[in-house]
Amino acid sequence: MKREKKGYSHGFSASQIQSLSAICEAFIPSLPMATSIGREEDFSMNSTLQAFFLASASQPPIPDEVAELVKKRGIKEGVALFSLVLWLLGTRLGTLLLCGTLSLSKGFPFINSFSDMALDKREQVLKRWTKEKVFIPLKLVFVLAKIFCFYTFYSITDEKSENASWKAIGYSLPSGEKPRRGVTTERPLEKGMVEAAKLNDSSLLYSLTQKGLKVIEDEERKLYRVECDVVIAGSGCGGGVAAALLASSGYKVVVVEKGNYFTFEDYTSIEGPSMSELYEAGGLLGSVDGKMMLLAGSTVGGGSAVNWSACIRTPEHVLNEWSEEHQLNLFKSSEYVSAMDANKPGKKKAMKCVGLVANPLSETMTKKLEIRSKITISACGSLLTPALLKKSGLKNPNIGKNLHLHPVMFAWGYFPEQGSDIDGKVFEGGIITSVHKVNADESNTNSSRAIIETPLVGPASMAGLFPWTSGRDMKERMLKYSRMAHLLVLIRDQGSGTVESEGRFRYSMNEVDKENLAAGMRRALRILVAAGAAEVGTYRSDGQRIICKGKSEEESEEFLDGVVAVGGPKKKEEVWMIYPSAHPMGSCRMGANEEKGGVAENGETWEAEGLFVCDGSVIPTAIGVNPMITIQATAYCLAKRITEHLKNSEK
Repeated sequence: MKREKKGYSHGFSASQIQSLSAICEAFIPSLPMATSIGREEDFSMNSTLQAFFLASASQPPIPDEVAELVKKRGIKEGVALFSLVLWLLGTRLGTLLLCGTLSLSKGFPFINSFSDMALDKREQVLKRWTKEKVFIPLKLVFVLAKIFCFYTFYSITDEKSENASWKAIGYSLPSGEKPRRGVTTERPLEKGMVEAAKLNDSSLLYSLTQKGLKVIEDEERKLYRVECDVVIAGSGCGGGVAAALLASSGYKVVVVEKGNYFTFEDYTSIEGPSMSELYEAGGLLGSVDGKMMLLAGSTVGGGSAVNWSACIRTPEHVLNEWSEEHQLNLFKSSEYVSAMDANKPGKKKAMKCVGLVANPLSETMTKKLEIRSKITISACGSLLTPALLKKSGLKNPNIGKNLHLHPVMFAWGYFPEQGSDIDGKVFEGGIITSVHKVNADESNTNSSRAIIETPLVGPASMAGLFPWTSGRDMKERMLKYSRMAHLLVLIRDQGSGTVESEGRFRYSMNEVDKENLAAGMRRALRILVAAGAAEVGTYRSDGQRIICKGKSEEESEEFLDGVVAVGGPKKKEEVWMIYPSAHPMGSCRMGANEEKGGVAENGETWEAEGLFVCDGSVIPTAIGVNPMITIQATAYCLAKRITEHLKNSEK
């Protein structure tokens, strides 16, 4: 959505924005419409298409919005690199250094700055950068600029919540969707909700006491002290289940959530603001090396609020592995099985944790909150629980390690309306309606190499990750968006990563992971071809694709043999790929002892008495299927143990 008049805070200079505008224009240039694309019988659509081709990403406010996103969402070294390159491109010598002979001209001053270079030469520079094998930082700048430029171009909306490109690419919001401003019906959690960001010191004190909480004002330390039985940081699949069970057992529970609270009436299909409000880092959270792009819920409800309705039980062979190899009896107990069914419809401690301190995100508030409790539960998720525990002084080496992500590859197939028996558009209908297993041994259902599902991919998300090979190719590719079906291939990864701090993680796949992804992708592409796709492809940086019609079986197999899991943009290779993920888990795994895990089998940390973890970070390994039911069932069992702990402490 367009920014209010308060202006921008990205801090880039006018010269840097000029360089960024020149980059954006090279990515999405103003072009004449190809005669083959127009429709003689539809003047209105021709006009729309012509406007689409003439539109450029250099037009305000897109460059400033891109800069704002880079500053807000990029990791610090990425932002510093981006800023340096933009500065260099604003100078003639810097442009010569980064662009080579393409920056030269026959007339004075003989060397052009980047913004003074001809459009076709700027496009050639970007094509070089995407294949860079020596000066890798240029490839990383390409990735950063490309993702944020295309994401902004296809997500920015006007005061009518419309994007100028949507009609041309066949995208539209649901016809029945209308703004629901002014709705005053009571929200489901209203009676128990304190939205601190909307309050000041005095109204916060009043709201807390109105909810039945005991509050003590500490003027010397400038805080309010709240007393309760249990405080939970995070309200996702783990924290939400734990809160419900503990509250129903009669305990006074306070849940602290950094995200905002939205109900059905608040939701919108507009991609930009929805991603910004509901996901960590606005859905643009990348790994330190730029190889992974992670979706993680950041709202009341966490992952359960943004889950694609995928409710899959923990596979039996995974439960056996956790029970036998990891010596965690919980996962073979009848208690755990019952916990999964409950989700169906119809040493001595070195420390003692006594609560947590929260700093409300409100400009009108000067006081912090100190919440004193008998039990503290971290349910911040696999990306933030390790950061919270480390910041709290815990030293167990397993905290932050063993991060699993279920890395994903996308296969796409284009189904032209003309000559196709398949009606509709890709953004219509159900999301995940089936799961297809790719087994190493078809007679053994436990030998799954990958699973294939149908993702929901909005136009901005697709444009941000889809391979760019030229300005015209990308525009023509986006015209096919509404009939471009996607399949995702997800694996149970053996490789793992680490969470370094808030917003910073690293991750590596091993060779088996790459082989399993490739096997899944070949199956997914075959499915798309069998369904009648005219063209299929992958998200590899060189735009790997094949036109199906007229291809022999040998040609098709040769194409499929070339579908492999390549490295990320930091690799010294011409082709690369960014791997999406939506399933972080295991970064504070449960262990039979403190050498094997960050928490005990009951979820309690080894170092701090009364401090528990109750989210996906306790999962011992990757699961291999969508993890929501596994996390909820595990949280249910852990919450029951916490209830027992509280009862025993009262005796």
